[in-house]
Amino acid sequence: MVTTPFDTSFSFAREAGAVAADLGSDPVRGLAPDEAERRLARHGPNELRRQKPRSALEILRHQFVSVIVWLLLAAAGLSMLLGDHAEALAIGVVLLINGAIGFFTELRAARSMEALRHLAEVRTRVRRGGSERAIAARGLVPGDLVILEAGDIVTADIRVTAASNLQADESALTGESVPVLKDVDAVARDAALGDRTSMAFKGTAITQGAGEGLVVGTGMQTEIGRIADLAQSASGEAAPLERRLDLLGRRLVWLTFALAAVTIGAGILRGQDVVRMIETGIALAVAAVPEGLPVVATLSLARGMWRMSRRNALITRLSSVETLGATTVILTDKTGTLTENRMSAVRYLLDDTTVEVAKGTDGRSFTVDSRIIGPLADARLAWALRIGALCNNAGLGDGSHDDRTGDPMEAALLSVARDAGVARADLLDLHPERVEHAFDPDSKMMATVHERGGAHLFAVKGAPEAVLERCTQVLSQDGPRALDARQREDWAHRGALAARDGLRLLALAFRDDDDARADPYRDLVLVGLVCLLDPIRDGVPEAIAESRRAGVRVVMMTGDHAATAQTIARRAGLADDDPRVIEGTRLVGLDPVTVGDDLRDEILAADVFARVAPETKLTLVALFQRAGHVVAVTGDGVNDAPALRKADIGIAMGLRGTQVAQEAAHMVLRDDAFSTIIEAMRQGRVIFGNIRKFVVYLMSCNVSEVLVVGIAVGIGLPAPLLPLQILFLNLVTDVFPAFALGLGTGDAQVMMKPPRDPSEAIVERRHWLRIGLAGAAITVATLLAFTLALFWLELDAAASVTVAFLTLATAQLWNVFNVRDPAAGLVRNDVTANPYVWGAIALCLGLLGLALWVPSLAGILGLPWPGRAGLVTALGAGVLPLVMGQIWLAAHGRRRRLRGG
Repeated sequence: MVTTPFDTSFSFAREAGAVAADLGSDPVRGLAPDEAERRLARHGPNELRRQKPRSALEILRHQFVSVIVWLLLAAAGLSMLLGDHAEALAIGVVLLINGAIGFFTELRAARSMEALRHLAEVRTRVRRGGSERAIAARGLVPGDLVILEAGDIVTADIRVTAASNLQADESALTGESVPVLKDVDAVARDAALGDRTSMAFKGTAITQGAGEGLVVGTGMQTEIGRIADLAQSASGEAAPLERRLDLLGRRLVWLTFALAAVTIGAGILRGQDVVRMIETGIALAVAAVPEGLPVVATLSLARGMWRMSRRNALITRLSSVETLGATTVILTDKTGTLTENRMSAVRYLLDDTTVEVAKGTDGRSFTVDSRIIGPLADARLAWALRIGALCNNAGLGDGSHDDRTGDPMEAALLSVARDAGVARADLLDLHPERVEHAFDPDSKMMATVHERGGAHLFAVKGAPEAVLERCTQVLSQDGPRALDARQREDWAHRGALAARDGLRLLALAFRDDDDARADPYRDLVLVGLVCLLDPIRDGVPEAIAESRRAGVRVVMMTGDHAATAQTIARRAGLADDDPRVIEGTRLVGLDPVTVGDDLRDEILAADVFARVAPETKLTLVALFQRAGHVVAVTGDGVNDAPALRKADIGIAMGLRGTQVAQEAAHMVLRDDAFSTIIEAMRQGRVIFGNIRKFVVYLMSCNVSEVLVVGIAVGIGLPAPLLPLQILFLNLVTDVFPAFALGLGTGDAQVMMKPPRDPSEAIVERRHWLRIGLAGAAITVATLLAFTLALFWLELDAAASVTVAFLTLATAQLWNVFNVRDPAAGLVRNDVTANPYVWGAIALCLGLLGLALWVPSLAGILGLPWPGRAGLVTALGAGVLPLVMGQIWLAAHGRRRRLRGG
């Protein structure tokens, strides 16, 4: 690690002169150019280490890290060793198809992520050898003297050495939406990041004023670099679907080995031919493994991924599609996600009334006691709007958020005045500005002086306590009147109540004077207090309400103060009553493993975590995960990146999100809309329901194949199915109905149900019961047809195998209708309403016809013509499992309705 000559972590706690001395830099002239070159060679360029994008080889390798895939590879290898090249080739083709689908889908997502990152060269102004110059930001070195002005992006960690009303927007780093005033004074060594007022941090923006400072950290040695490194080193959790499929795969491995070993051993003990028993064991192994499962799961997830992409949700890994459906808690940041990351005037406190300001689709409305008023009809409100627009250095540009310049609170005052019909340009035409008294951190006020007739208008704004102290009058309906001590207390009380609601307050005042150079802050007339708030983004309360109906908690993590965070949480609808808030200072150094039960329960029940650091967010994610939750984390700032990576599903903003946050996330929202998360959750739930349906379908088909072969061999009958025939069923006739189930649109009420238990397996006990019953019904039908063909129709063994094959194939096709919800109707349900199911059945019947009537294919599969009687027997027996299944579903559904009543 490259370091500066002293511990730069505490430069904010040292005097500026001492920092300059330790850096070997002149605080006035800066570094000599040749010294800057030497330091650049020693420290390296001022760049963040980009997370290495996933290579095509890594994406390809990820497609084959599955127990089921490994099991299929083993089966293919064993088939090759025994000379069954057709089986080995067929399994290989399945694995290639599955790998190709997953590879190209994830590669497409990775390339889309790259397209989101537009990296432009940033330049910064420095003083080297006493001369100012603009250099590429990557060329900054420790000790450089940087010049800062409003509108600049800070390109390194800088110890401020000179400041004039210098303010910085640090929301991307701390989550605090209000600019921080900077000065040269050292602060305490234990000051939180947001309280280090003597520092300007890389990646933040200067909103107002000017200043200078010495670079004390570049590249990965900055605060943003430290957080980026924390994000890249945070270990991500395996996706729930990956864990469940691996668990199912491990169980299938043991089942396969056990079935093969028992069958081979029993056959040899009964004197059967060893080679024939080994072939039978392979047939059982092939029957036990649902070869189509990886393909169908991958296709279903890929389609969900494409579907979400069309809805502005870019998923970077297939398994993350389903993870959203399993989410039980969303840990969200505030700034830019729940709120718009801009200030807005929401209330004016006037002499004897309060004016509420609301922004709607038709502009702003001004109301008093729920009665809409004209903003210029009330003289006091009109004065408040004018003063806010005159005493102002911000700019609105074209009116969009991205085009605003200057302090966000000043921009908010300009915006509300413009919407009320008070444009600053028009005011300045009437009252040209002659003098400006810049904001003074000591007096906490600002004033501008304007021509007004033959005199001058002093427009003043500032901290309420500072302005109130300088006011001798207050503006009433009838004009200015004296302001006494009791009224001052009343104003202070009103301001305190608004501040407790998390509102930011500015006092507005004015005075007329003949002398433009007079003291601007004496004998002022108080107009009122304007209350400002970072507004909730459109659609957020509705999206949170929908997530709560779906049983998913939304918890806010923010670097903002507790009162502000609680107000935002209340407005966003995070809780029915007052949101429960925990200060981040209580969580510093907390170990998720050893935390006490009482504190853990209190944390898990909280609605808001305020003043939290990036490390604390990581702790919270781990704590919720240890409690059994599937955790989604949303964020857009650098400070959110470690938690995004640690979460089960990290969700970054695509429009406002930082590069570091996007690289750490599993999903990127192209529209930054919280409602998109809810739609993605719905898709995830539908996808898991579809996956469960086709797993139950595939497993019931495979169980029937195992039972048919095992029971027939066990009672001394010839093998009713050949390994290649089983493989044909698993890869052709089973896959298409299963994939059709995976394309279902799902239950319309899916978001009205609570999330499933995170520990819940894909196949639970009740599903194994359905699998067993369906498999047994298909087995009975197939063995019945096989024995009828052998002993009643007196067909030879090969033709009888054809009858068994056709019975099993048609029974498995009709079995797709047995996976419907028992509570659904017999004729109209989510399976029969799925057009893909009918298409799959038609396709599979056509493929069966080809396998039976194309001589070359029939020869490869070992399917001689069974005669008309054999065909009728097979088709008739194939319908029996469907009838039995529907009878069971009707009885089961009736029991459920009775229990519900």
